[in-house]
Amino acid sequence: MEFNWLRDFIALTATQSFSRAAEERHVSQPAFSRRIRALEAAIGATLINRETLPLSLTPAGEIFHDQAVAMLGRLEETIERCQAAEVEDENLIRLAASQSLYTTYHGRHIQPHADTGALSVDLGAVDWPAEKFAASLVSGSVDLVMVYWHPALQFLRPLDQGGFEHITLAKDRFSPVSKPDEAGQPQFRLPGDKTRAPLISYGSASVLRPIVDDILQRHEGIANTLLVSQNALSSSVKALISEGFGLGWLPRRFCAAELEAGALVPAGDARFEADMEIRVYRRRDNHKPKLDHVWNALRASGNGPASGATSHANVTPLHATKTGS
Repeated sequence: MEFNWLRDFIALTATQSFSRAAEERHVSQPAFSRRIRALEAAIGATLINRETLPLSLTPAGEIFHDQAVAMLGRLEETIERCQAAEVEDENLIRLAASQSLYTTYHGRHIQPHADTGALSVDLGAVDWPAEKFAASLVSGSVDLVMVYWHPALQFLRPLDQGGFEHITLAKDRFSPVSKPDEAGQPQFRLPGDKTRAPLISYGSASVLRPIVDDILQRHEGIANTLLVSQNALSSSVKALISEGFGLGWLPRRFCAAELEAGALVPAGDARFEADMEIRVYRRRDNHKPKLDHVWNALRASGNGPASGATSHANVTPLHATKTGS
């Protein structure tokens, strides 16, 4: 059954004449008559009483008329909504960010663009497994991803191809922290003594887990830890560390307030820290009208120092990089 047949049928019931309905539908009368018969064949019932003048509907035709009007109404409404969604999608930039990055950079880098209606944040992305960030950008289901970058993050390898580019917004420091004791010293520290320090870490799918593993592997035999908890979200890791359950690694920006207040303290020297970049990636073939505007605004908005970072980990001048070139 074709939707044009429904429009033919409604035109026929309105005009009660094959010739006038055919003229209204811009087809010849023989062609119009064939389409009405094809509709009746598809329904399996006679809809038009051709023995009356003017034409009238059969009981089946009366039933079908109301449904045909309703179906066409729903179809037209659906088409309008799809077209509106297409226009909206062309003018809306979808951003995916991990939980710690979303929390840290929401006020400065995200909310200003969301307020103008140019940026939509996929809040479901805050607990995505690491691989989904790259996969979503590759597939085009998001327009931008904001992620930490470190050489150990293998899931970003697909974005190192020539079809993508990135902005380095800032640099941060990934550091082990602990709750302090009464003297203000870390309850747990690295390299530590013979007692293995309880480690609050990230789940295997976390964006930050590979960096923790890389640090521990590089200092095997020195970083004496015992894994006691794995968590998907940085906020959960921070909460458990703050309660004194163990030490763990956090981005300095993400725990800057706690470090400044003394609620958390460094739990290891520079050997156990790692530099990270905060990057925003996009596809080079994405030509949405507002993307360049948001891209340039993001590039211009990252001009503050990395909280708690040493001098060599401060924010670098922003630059757009054509990945893989």
